[in-house]
Amino acid sequence: MSESTTQAPTHEVTLTDVAAAKVKSLLEQEGRDDLRLRIAVQPGGCSGLIYQLYFDDRMLDGDAIRSFDGVEVVVDRMSVPYLSGATIDFADTIERQGFTIDNPNAQNTCACGESFH
Repeated sequence: MSESTTQAPTHEVTLTDVAAAKVKSLLEQEGRDDLRLRIAVQPGGCSGLIYQLYFDDRMLDGDAIRSFDGVEVVVDRMSVPYLSGATIDFADTIERQGFTIDNPNAQNTCACGESFH
């Protein structure tokens, strides 16, 4: 029996093409190719859990990773179940500009859309 290489776990978060293009352009502006987009949930916000979306150069034990058109999206082990099936998009409209998260696991969200439970 030969030893198989350990593959990082994957997650069920999707990054849209529009969001992937925006992430790529932000990374190019920063001149960085060592960063990944990390999404996590943490206790807080007015509904109980709050999203965190940021660039990270670290890989933590248990991180799940997927690549979208060259953009790596990382989710920590504890956040994976809360984000299963979630979609990260980028909106550029008169009402809103920025990344949006559509999460089917969110039973209730607050008015600002930044937290859920």
